[in-house]
Amino acid sequence: MLYDQARMKGLSLKEDGWKYDAYRQFAMKLSDTAYLFPCIPATIGFRREQFRYGFVSDPRTDRAAEEVAGLLGRFGEEARSCGKYASLVLFFETPAKLAESCTVEEYREIFWRLLRKIRSLDEEDWPEHIPADPHNPLWEYCFRKERYFMYCATPAHRLRLSRHFPYFILAITPRWVLADFDANGAAADHMKKKIRERIPAYDAVGIHPDLNSYGNEDNYEWKQYFLGDDSASSSSRCPFADSHIKKKN
Repeated sequence: MLYDQARMKGLSLKEDGWKYDAYRQFAMKLSDTAYLFPCIPATIGFRREQFRYGFVSDPRTDRAAEEVAGLLGRFGEEARSCGKYASLVLFFETPAKLAESCTVEEYREIFWRLLRKIRSLDEEDWPEHIPADPHNPLWEYCFRKERYFMYCATPAHRLRLSRHFPYFILAITPRWVLADFDANGAAADHMKKKIRERIPAYDAVGIHPDLNSYGNEDNYEWKQYFLGDDSASSSSRCPFADSHIKKKN
């Protein structure tokens, strides 16, 4: 089920437990006026109530992949009616043992395994105009022909607080949202500058070297989906490579 902001506000601790807590902590993170979350468009989208939300099973399970595929498919159908800052925020049930003991690298493996499983459930072929090779700067994650940017945060991120959250979480943004944002070059450049100014004040480590802009020759979108908890570059080989190019028909 997809939730809008009004339904999320109607959650209760007694009836919804971890779901209520996950949304409460997310709302505090994005609305904090003293400790400013670096991604300014995300704070605007939250404030304007243009996000959609979903709750998902333990991210290690096949059931979680099936649930995400269903939610993402429905979101793709209604995203343009949400507003120009539309994003899908997915909170995953994260057992205490997983939250307390799983490392950043183990979460990275969970993340990429989940994306591969979701792609295997996609009934559509990979879009012909999007490179199949993640090591091409124009590659990005696609589902049902729609292009998406993936953001993942985990309980294990302790230094890069912009990627820390008490639950495993995905924020999925359509490419058209980002393209509209970039269309006004001067305003977009100003916004990106402000975002980069906020990161050092928010994180205990510097700006990650993998952060870049889509379309740049030295940019790889997949590297930005899951950032490490340090300032080291990600692996040179995308875990998603060669797993999604098989024709569906």
